[in-house]
Amino acid sequence: MTILVIAEHDNTSLSPATLNAISAASVISTFEDGAVEVLVAGHNAAAVAEQLTSVAGVSKVLYADAGHLENGLAENVESAVLEVLRNPTRQYSHLVVAATAYGKSIAPRVAAQLDVAQVSDVIAVLGADTFERPIYAGNAIATVQSVDTMKVVTVRTTAFPLASIGGGATVESVSPGHDAGVSRYVGRELTKSERPELTAAQIVVSGGRGLGSGENYEGVLAPLADKLGAALGASRAAVDAGFAPNNYQVGQTGKIVAPQLYVAVGISGAIQHLAGMKDSKVIVAINKDPEAPIFSVADLGIEGDLFEVVPALVKALD
Repeated sequence: MTILVIAEHDNTSLSPATLNAISAASVISTFEDGAVEVLVAGHNAAAVAEQLTSVAGVSKVLYADAGHLENGLAENVESAVLEVLRNPTRQYSHLVVAATAYGKSIAPRVAAQLDVAQVSDVIAVLGADTFERPIYAGNAIATVQSVDTMKVVTVRTTAFPLASIGGGATVESVSPGHDAGVSRYVGRELTKSERPELTAAQIVVSGGRGLGSGENYEGVLAPLADKLGAALGASRAAVDAGFAPNNYQVGQTGKIVAPQLYVAVGISGAIQHLAGMKDSKVIVAINKDPEAPIFSVADLGIEGDLFEVVPALVKALD
């Protein structure tokens, strides 16, 4: 059987999250000796399809090109995906997509149309029909077995490595489906920053309520992030207090990150925050409260006043 992965892209470049999804699909394929195909649904996105031909593990790239797919509206992409899955000349056992905002908006629609259950936020593949996923904010891991003929799976990108380069897939044009006509593209506001994107950064510096204000957040954390070439993050408490914008939030209701280095400054370590960063390779916690829960997951802990410790770290990095 064949596994279909939905590519996330902007019609010009491929999102790294797709490479994580391809890695997960490749693991699934080892249990049933199947092939991995990737669907690129977009408009004038031939460059994206071409990028995917060189990804290891991909046997074929399916390219659906139409004007109504240009802006990635979930209802229209859903139509293109179903067009491929319901093609009688093709047989798919799994649909795999990264558990990003893009993937989460498409996969449930497809699962509902196919009348199957979705397996969400998969962090490990135990078999072709058996997966592990976190529950209770990551404090427990559930083993889920699907008996559906079609498995619709979203995968947590931090749990799977980026697929490597070294493939030789071909590109095949497929039907783009129809324009659902139930939504329309109005506009897009993009946040631009010279710092790395939060979910893809190798180093993340996050601040919490302990910083006291938005001015302190920027004044204390920005110099450290600049020295380390890091992305800035924040706890929910810091975001709710207005210290940082919503797209900086790390946690169960924010973004899930797993960088090589995560520096938590003035963050107590609520369960919801730990769910979003505890898979980081090295965690450094800076907090004046020795009983702060963040120290229970930290590899290195500094008990002290962050307003003294962080500037000292910045000076030491000069």
